[in-house]
Amino acid sequence: MAIAQHFQFALKRTNISMNEFCSDTHHPLIEEVTEVLSHRTQNKDKPFFRILAAYYLFTVAATMGAKLVSKERGEVPVNGYAVALSPSGTGKGFSTNLLETHVCQGFRKSFIDHTMPILSEQNMWTLARRRAAMKNSSEDEEFLGLEKEYRETGAFTFDFDSGTVPALKQIRQKILLSGTGAINFQVDEIGLNLSSIADMLHAYLELYDQGLIKEKLIKNTNDNKRNTPLVGKTPTNMLLFGTPTRLFDGGSTEDHFYSLLDTGYARRSFFAYGTPIPASEDESPAQIYDNLVDQTDINRLNKWSSLFTDLADPAKNNWRINVPRKVSELLIAYQSHCKKLAKTMPEFEVIRHAEMSHRYFKAYKLAGAFAFIDEDDELTEKHLRQAIKLTEESGEAFQKIFRREKSYMKLARYIAGVGAEVTHADLFEALPFYKQSNVARQELLTMAAAWGYRQHIILKKAYIDGIEFFSGETLQETDLDEMTFSYSQDFAKDYTPETQPFDQLHKLITAPGHHWANHRFLNNHRTEANALLGFNMIVLDVDGSFPMNQAQDLLKDYVWLMHTTKRHTDDVNRYRIILPMNYELKLDKAEYRQFMDNISNWLPFKLDEGTFQRSKKWLTNNKAKYSYSKGTEILDILRFVPKTSKNEQFAEANKSLASLSNLERWFASRISDGNRNNQLIKYAFALMDSGMKYTEIQTHVLDFNAKLQEPLPEDELRRTVLRSVARKINQNP
Repeated sequence: MAIAQHFQFALKRTNISMNEFCSDTHHPLIEEVTEVLSHRTQNKDKPFFRILAAYYLFTVAATMGAKLVSKERGEVPVNGYAVALSPSGTGKGFSTNLLETHVCQGFRKSFIDHTMPILSEQNMWTLARRRAAMKNSSEDEEFLGLEKEYRETGAFTFDFDSGTVPALKQIRQKILLSGTGAINFQVDEIGLNLSSIADMLHAYLELYDQGLIKEKLIKNTNDNKRNTPLVGKTPTNMLLFGTPTRLFDGGSTEDHFYSLLDTGYARRSFFAYGTPIPASEDESPAQIYDNLVDQTDINRLNKWSSLFTDLADPAKNNWRINVPRKVSELLIAYQSHCKKLAKTMPEFEVIRHAEMSHRYFKAYKLAGAFAFIDEDDELTEKHLRQAIKLTEESGEAFQKIFRREKSYMKLARYIAGVGAEVTHADLFEALPFYKQSNVARQELLTMAAAWGYRQHIILKKAYIDGIEFFSGETLQETDLDEMTFSYSQDFAKDYTPETQPFDQLHKLITAPGHHWANHRFLNNHRTEANALLGFNMIVLDVDGSFPMNQAQDLLKDYVWLMHTTKRHTDDVNRYRIILPMNYELKLDKAEYRQFMDNISNWLPFKLDEGTFQRSKKWLTNNKAKYSYSKGTEILDILRFVPKTSKNEQFAEANKSLASLSNLERWFASRISDGNRNNQLIKYAFALMDSGMKYTEIQTHVLDFNAKLQEPLPEDELRRTVLRSVARKINQNP
């Protein structure tokens, strides 16, 4: 099974079986806040806003020390990490500002001004009593020491966007002294900041599960005293914002990001991948204004702001959420489900495997945040199912991030879409990831061409005055019901553009007194200069050089229409072959000629080079005899398109066949291990069908065999191939 098919299958199964774990609806707070954000930003991308809302729920719950308590897992802190990527226009800045100023501001102020001072004093007296009992010292003396240490750690920072690991450990010490609080790390535009926050991100990996981190051993001196270490868990939250274009730069930043996912952030983080989805393109400016100032939205935000502020209550610190057996069983079932899906993934997809197999733990923590917001001291199935629903949405966003457009994909699409020839300098200026070494650029171009080939994109390369130029186009697959051409009763004027099914083209070629072409023309005037780009079939003229029945036999695998011309006779076959192409091509004058020349060199017979023009027209014949081939193949033209890597590969592969005749080349190109005899016999029979006598056939076969890189021994050739020819001639004298 192909990787892409495998992935789609896995997703399909996930959606089907998720019904037994997911709630039908999201948590009401999440949904109501999301509605407001969507409304106020005029963006309907709700999954993105849900992850943002969930992060701020985590900050409230973690700050108040909420924890899940179960028999099988013990105490687990309620905390969450999120990676939110979005281009400009998704409302990221506006929505985060709204959440921080309208929803969380009251909680933040109440916690810093009221809750933390009260709890800090209480906790430090508790610590002082313990130390005094251990050291047989004064409680007051120990409290003063702890109070001094608390002051020396500096002011409490509710959230921050940069820092150092020592500073992180310092604020962690302050939280342990306080017995309350969380460490909230929020980074805007990670594409620009990944390298500078690398140490912090490494530390956050360790802090996620239980809020624990190993201390660095330092030498104790008069100037640097080691404090008595405090044992405890400090919940951490993290929100990483990023713009996809800056993050996925095709270089070191992108590599660094995926390295982070690989080292642990895939399993730890919720993901959001924003897309601007306009709420309504039909609304007037007045309607949009009314939406933006709608008091209903403000009332909703005020309601949640009031609730959050009330949660900053010292009595709610260290909120314990008990997990009953039935909820634990549901979590175990979801865990098993996630791990089964992970096992269906290829072994090399380590990052996807990690994200999938650990979804259950993220959902568990999110369910804890829901319970705290609802002020429940027991986790319910509903909480967990609501959390799973959002976790699965996060998983879908993760897949979008994981399947991001690679650099070589961007390069192929850019060259194909720019609509003009570009140089290396142009690519340097337009694509940041292109600024690499020459070797790396060539590798990137090779990968772009290979990927483009499978995506119906062709890339062309040409040299003009020593400068390398690139161009390309996205190909459209040919629809056999829409073959394009033009026709007229006049030699050069009034060419009517037309589209007809391929199996009806005999009506065109047998229409009396008409001219037709496989191109369309500007102002319907047939000239080379007027030829419009775009054709999806080729026409081959064969004038007496090759028997028609032989052509039919050798091309039997392809779809074609073959018909006689007015000068056709039984003795001298003159006919045309119309071959539909698998893709429509847009070639200029020179490219078309080279394209047809490549086709001609591939065919088993010679063509009239006078037909290698886009403006070539053919005369209809109402007495034509025609036949269709229902072969299994439509002519694949990609190897014949000039200036492409596929054509270069094709030319290189056939370089050794350049000295052969068309017919010899046709069979030589089809020789592979174990079939030399078979192809040589087919070649000999083709000569026989053309009317050659045995002595002539013998001469041609021996000559052809001698030209092969690995010829058959002459005695074997006579014993097999030539004997078969003689036998057939005797049977049909």
